[in-house]
Amino acid sequence: DGFLAMLEKDAKERAERRRRNEHLANALKEKGNDAFRRGDFSLAIQRYTEGLEKLRDKQELFTNRAQAYLKIQEYEKAIGDCEWALKCNGKCIKAYFLMGKALLALRHYTESRQCYEKILQIDPQKESLFKDCVSEVNLEEKRMKDEERAMREVQAGSAAALSIKELLQRIDTPGQDTLYYTGGIRLLAEVVKGCTEQTLFRTNNGFSLLRDNEAVGRAFCAERKTPAEVELCVSLLLLWQAVCAGNEENQRLLLTQPDVNAQLPELLSSGILEIQKETLALISLYSESESGRKLLVRQQDPSRWLQILMAFVKSSDGVAGSAMNILSDLIAEERFKTQCQVLPTGVLPLFTQLLASARLVNQAGLACAMGIVGSLCAERGTRSRLAESRECWQGCLGLLDEGLDGSTHGFQECMFAVLGLMMNMLLESNEIIQHFAVAISGRCLALLSHQDGRIVTRAIGVLSRVLPASSSAVEEVVKGGVVKKMIKFLKAGGQLTARYGIKTLSICTKSSSQAQEDLVKADKRFAVLLKLLESEDELTVGNAAFCLGQCLGVPGAAPSLLGSSVVPLLLRLAGRDATALVRGNAAVALGRLCVAEPRHIHQLRKLNGLAILSSSMKYVQSS
Repeated sequence: DGFLAMLEKDAKERAERRRRNEHLANALKEKGNDAFRRGDFSLAIQRYTEGLEKLRDKQELFTNRAQAYLKIQEYEKAIGDCEWALKCNGKCIKAYFLMGKALLALRHYTESRQCYEKILQIDPQKESLFKDCVSEVNLEEKRMKDEERAMREVQAGSAAALSIKELLQRIDTPGQDTLYYTGGIRLLAEVVKGCTEQTLFRTNNGFSLLRDNEAVGRAFCAERKTPAEVELCVSLLLLWQAVCAGNEENQRLLLTQPDVNAQLPELLSSGILEIQKETLALISLYSESESGRKLLVRQQDPSRWLQILMAFVKSSDGVAGSAMNILSDLIAEERFKTQCQVLPTGVLPLFTQLLASARLVNQAGLACAMGIVGSLCAERGTRSRLAESRECWQGCLGLLDEGLDGSTHGFQECMFAVLGLMMNMLLESNEIIQHFAVAISGRCLALLSHQDGRIVTRAIGVLSRVLPASSSAVEEVVKGGVVKKMIKFLKAGGQLTARYGIKTLSICTKSSSQAQEDLVKADKRFAVLLKLLESEDELTVGNAAFCLGQCLGVPGAAPSLLGSSVVPLLLRLAGRDATALVRGNAAVALGRLCVAEPRHIHQLRKLNGLAILSSSMKYVQSS
């Protein structure tokens, strides 16, 4: 007993010592973190080391000290601390991450990748981090190989390699006039033919040109440029295109130059066509690749770029096309989309102005701009702002009016795009939409005779979303023969058209007895609706059952279905494992069918469907 008591006392003392040491280690860790945040990495290392003297198995102290060692380029020590951290916790992601960074700095590329692969094995949710890290390793490995190859070219006396260095030295000569520098930069751009020349430009400090040559830097940044300065600026842009084409490292370095980063939006907004054209060409090199897009979005203000690039819709074909291609590429980046979701102040007025002058602007560019704005409408705030803009709706309607008067292929693309935008905006519900509902539905009704089937389908889609906003709109389209037109389109088939068309009919028949009568006349013995009841699309089926149920009160409608497959169809839908919408609407239609024409009950009884009919009566009574 005395021995056991001694063991228990010893265990308690050890536990108490550990608690005390843990407290001291945590305090030292916080002091180390404070020093790290201040940039005093040596002091941080000292505090983490003191913490480890108190508690040798504290993983966080090892990884924090490894991070501090990385900052002072003590890569071997950082790796050693990461290995100790992994002995404390074999699934420590931070340890593998920091070890990967240290191994990369030591140019152990394969081992670095293996560290990042371990992260993905531990947590598959870290795929984005894994891809970014491996991409960094690949880029660094390629950079080193490119520089080794370029050095061999220099040592071999390659004329092209030597000319890069010579031209850069000449351009760096102070006190020359602008034309001298322009000529030198043009010659340099012509010499850069491939990866080796691009690498030599980088390793010979070509990217410091603006900083090292005051005259070149001043001309590039001048707010009001002389003709000579414009030529110099264009020459620089052509040079950067040559050195950055397909070269991720050069692209990264160019955007880290403060003057370049600051001036790109200014050059795009300069109003000087030659400069704008070459700036767009340079930016296209970035937007065409995922890594380039990430660089742009990280370095630039996406909301400002949205407005600047959209303004090019007013420009000539080539420039407008380039700007919209860039914007289409950038909108695919989640970070760009997120930062543009709250539309910048100037974007909505600019966009409505473009809509209002659709015939005068670049129509392919406008169609693309509408698609981009439409994709931003996925965010509720952006969609709400657009849907509440009277000017935006007026611009959309004006564009449709111009299209109805006859349109070119380019303008048809604008009409297709604006209908898609309107469909997105109609996911909202507000007084502005109610105000324009009659006008919107009228334009769409007129578009149902358009020769472009895509436009017709979208016009039906807009009808299906705008009609619930206004009973007056329903009344007007019913007077305009919408029911007969919808039956015609439904006969032709097409899943998307069917979904929009039957939804439109369900809205009309819900509130208009005239629509119900029109449907009975247009769809003899409900042949179209019965076919839709067999669709694989549940929304289509639910709305078809709803329409049928609405129309069975029309004299002669229910008797016309005697001898058809309607009872087994509705019975199957009402009893199957489907959505509540399908089951409910099918049950209502079945109940109304038997109330309107009792002879259908005989077939129902033969199919043992009375129980389903009985359970469906609650739907009938509540409808």
